[in-house]
Amino acid sequence: LGVDTTASPLSAMPSTPVPVPKPLLPSPPHTEAARQLDELLADLGHTQSKLAAAGQGAGVSTESSLDNMLDSLTRDLQELGIVAAPAGVCASCCKPIAGKVLTALGKTWHPEHFTCARCGQELDKQPFFEQGGRAFCEEDYHQAFSPRCAYCAGPIREKVLAALEQTWHPEHFFCAHCGKVFGDEGFLEHNGKPYCHQDFLAMFAPKCQGCERPVIDNYLSALQGVWHTECFVCTECLTGFSGGSFFELEGRPYCELHFHQRQGSICHGCGRPVTGRCITAAGRKYHPEHFICSYCLGRLHKGTFCERGDKMYCQPCYDKLFL
Repeated sequence: LGVDTTASPLSAMPSTPVPVPKPLLPSPPHTEAARQLDELLADLGHTQSKLAAAGQGAGVSTESSLDNMLDSLTRDLQELGIVAAPAGVCASCCKPIAGKVLTALGKTWHPEHFTCARCGQELDKQPFFEQGGRAFCEEDYHQAFSPRCAYCAGPIREKVLAALEQTWHPEHFFCAHCGKVFGDEGFLEHNGKPYCHQDFLAMFAPKCQGCERPVIDNYLSALQGVWHTECFVCTECLTGFSGGSFFELEGRPYCELHFHQRQGSICHGCGRPVTGRCITAAGRKYHPEHFICSYCLGRLHKGTFCERGDKMYCQPCYDKLFL
């Protein structure tokens, strides 16, 4: 009998053995498990932190119980192949952060532990300010570190104006007398306080002895006071002193003529001041050469004249004219 040497496909065996796959363990639902774990740990951690912050009495035992619960939960999850690595260590309580983490000042924090260094309120949902490596709420930062206004003593939160070696709110830097805010003309200082030009001159500038207005620039000093150059004139005729000399009477300047008029030392004969020898007759003053008879113009001698009206006569002329 002939032998069929052709192999049947159904009975053919491969020359290399094929490995049998091993059954795989079910992989944990990573995303959902991690999410639930994070939420659970965050809730527990948040509760733990709140109780620790509340502090005394039952706080110690409750905190210890929560620590045990967290440790037990972590071991159980690890046995199931679910591992949650801490997100960091809280810079406040120095414990691992499981769940929500807040990063600030180059450190990590439990959100409820990132608080104002002064008042203790949580800062995770509001602006904060850093000073010396510590965080402060806005109010406490300004109260503790912002410059103070020299007028109201309150903290300056925004724009600061520096003047007179002090700091000011811009709206509080105004004239200490009238309250006017300074414009382009600036201000003048007296005893550490700012004044507008008008009030400064009215209150502190020296006053002219003539017009009593402030003396600002060109002035002269005389009679124990200061004067505008245009105001230093004769009190009577308002004429300037061209020769540079003047006469003083009761603290006021006079020209020579009006000084002698006020003094009663004007010659009744010529109307000029009597500055040398003087003859007084009938309550009037005369230069000796001007004490003459009004009719013959001869010089009179005291005690040998007659008066009629405001004129003087020698005896012969008086007798001739009036007797």
